Amino acid sequence: MDSSIKIKFPYKEDVSPEEDKQIHLAYRRMCRSIRSPITDEQKKSIKKAYLLARLAHSQQRRKSGELYIFHPIEVARICASELGLGATSIKAALLHDVVEDTTATLDDLKNEFGENIASIVNGLTKFSSLANVGDVNIRSPQAENFKKILLTISKDVRVVLIKMADRLHNMRTLESMPQHKRLKIASETSFIYAPLSHRLGFYNIKSEMEDLCLKIKEPEQYQFIVEKLQNTEDQRQQYINQFLKPVKKAIKKKYNLKSFRIFGRAKSVSSINNKLKAKQVPFEEIYDLFAIRIIIDIPHSDEKSMCWSVYSIITDSYTPVPERLKDWISTPKSNGYESLHTTVMGPQGRFVEVQIRSERMDDLAERGYAAHWKYKGINQHENIFEDWLSKAREMLENPDNDAIDFLNDFKSNLFAEEVYVFTPQGEMRFFPKGATALDFAFDIHSEVGYHCKSIKVSQRIVPLSYQLKNGDQLYIITSSSQKPTEDWLKIVKTGKARSKIRQALKEEKLKWGSLGKEALERKLKALKLTADHEANIDALVKYYGAVNRLDLYFGVYSEQYNLNEIKLLIVENGRILPRLSDEDFGITTETEDKLKTRPIRPRREFKGTPKLLIDGEDASNYLNSLATCCNPVLGDDIFAYVTSKHGIKIHRTTCPNAEYLQATFGYRIKHAEWMDASNTSFIAELLITGMDDMGVVQSLSNLITDKHKINMRGFSMNGKEGHFEGRVSVVVKNKDQLNQLIIELKKLKEVNTVARIQ
Repeated sequence: MDSSIKIKFPYKEDVSPEEDKQIHLAYRRMCRSIRSPITDEQKKSIKKAYLLARLAHSQQRRKSGELYIFHPIEVARICASELGLGATSIKAALLHDVVEDTTATLDDLKNEFGENIASIVNGLTKFSSLANVGDVNIRSPQAENFKKILLTISKDVRVVLIKMADRLHNMRTLESMPQHKRLKIASETSFIYAPLSHRLGFYNIKSEMEDLCLKIKEPEQYQFIVEKLQNTEDQRQQYINQFLKPVKKAIKKKYNLKSFRIFGRAKSVSSINNKLKAKQVPFEEIYDLFAIRIIIDIPHSDEKSMCWSVYSIITDSYTPVPERLKDWISTPKSNGYESLHTTVMGPQGRFVEVQIRSERMDDLAERGYAAHWKYKGINQHENIFEDWLSKAREMLENPDNDAIDFLNDFKSNLFAEEVYVFTPQGEMRFFPKGATALDFAFDIHSEVGYHCKSIKVSQRIVPLSYQLKNGDQLYIITSSSQKPTEDWLKIVKTGKARSKIRQALKEEKLKWGSLGKEALERKLKALKLTADHEANIDALVKYYGAVNRLDLYFGVYSEQYNLNEIKLLIVENGRILPRLSDEDFGITTETEDKLKTRPIRPRREFKGTPKLLIDGEDASNYLNSLATCCNPVLGDDIFAYVTSKHGIKIHRTTCPNAEYLQATFGYRIKHAEWMDASNTSFIAELLITGMDDMGVVQSLSNLITDKHKINMRGFSMNGKEGHFEGRVSVVVKNKDQLNQLIIELKKLKEVNTVARIQ
């Protein structure tokens, strides 16, 4: 151990000779992966961080039984190799769990490595408790931790980058975790980390995260696609070679280019899965499973002209699809991505996507924000990242007290699809697809947004809710009397606009809430309920269902709450006794005790209720029901969610709300599994499309009710111009019966697609 380390730990390292060898190999592998130039002094400092982390974590092992030190070493390797970060980030990555999981403190790190490293590690350290923040209870520990990490963007973006590396390694090594915890981690990843990776330009990391999430959430579908890709790899490569043969020949003949790469790459598993769901066709009918990439090594000044020249060669060989030409060289994406994309009709009547870019563009596409610094000073679009970070910092300056709202606001800035518009001065600005004219006003300046009365597009007045389109030029008309309203929150899409509106409404609420507070205090004084004023206020917040005290005061002012009801409450020695709610059973934010730690009100037994296990215990001990948002059936992968007012809801892991619930309220998630569901029925909804031929309704109903003996609870169908779309609600016994029905429906000649409605 390095004698220069001054931190003393109350234990000594205890590893076997084989483990010691493996640790040294992992560390050397990490050192060899460092891309950025480092000095001898930095090498010594990195080794010191490694030795300290090794000693600090020497008594810890992961769930798999592996020594914990392998985790920070691998996180540091990802930072060095896959993100291209430097010595400071590598040291912080090695130490990122030291303060949270060991006896070392931030002061210790500050003394050993300086203020910078200590600050980054502090940003990576989770909250140690779920204490209250002011008088607002923490509704979501996960959201608070996300909020803490994201707030560091305004100080040091490396905190977020290291956290992404940490999450990527966790996703790669989840096998030893129970399924419900893997689902929670996967949902957190797809909810915030994958979009954040996209926003910072780390395409490979974003794709891998999404693939790993699919592997956990829909393992059968993931394995199905992987096997299909493996089985068709030779056939796919033959087609790629056939497509590329004339292209390679033409490029060499016309330009005599030696430094160029041209290859075909399969698209990610998650991307293919999205196509299968969107198109509702068999795997064999998805032709755009890969993209051809042409990368040319040329000076920066010649990039644009050469990319277009290569485009002309492609379109000389194959017929292009004009509407699918994407010029992200002239106008890069807001995450810095530059490339020229086109789709052409290739051999055998198959569409093929071709991506044309320079080596510099490819480096930026693969390593995003990290590669951005390598080309600073030669890239005309080099301010893209700074512009986004500047907007993010502006939004983070006045974060809302509620972490969930804050997280949703920030997430809306991590958009994938976008539009570009122009200011009256001709400045181009990017917005998420679906953003409105009011978003544009707030993007110009918060004061302009607050007082925005109307907006002109192409010299005509448009509503504030007008959705922006590529190439729009907008003019804003303001009025000093105009103020934000609650309805504005329904109009805007960007986090900045929503945050600013909420801030203005809160200030207005504080103003009127002070009057409500005075009225409430007079009422309590008249009823002689001042013995424990703070506790009485909190009891009323809970009784009226207010979010917090401010919400209660404003509700009193606006006469939303009837103060005469206070007389009906139970009072003891001048104190209002809090009324128990469903939220009081089975779970607290401080602990994840077993659900039956508090008595549950008796539930009625219904005949035919499916038997479930929740955390290994009979679900009939608790108030529970199947969620109507996804209608789980026997055989579906499921999880349990403890609601605040309606007991336990059972959701499918693929439920549209699953990601949000698991990512934001993970401490409420419980493991659930089917135990027995004999003589039980479940409702499932199907969306069916096809040709609107004579007798199609009869064919569908005969197959469902006569052949399969399945009861239909609902049936609706709309036909137009030879095409129909129908919704059928069926009562089935389990997932197998439902899947068999879907297979049989697809065989009908009139039917085009059949999909289970999520």
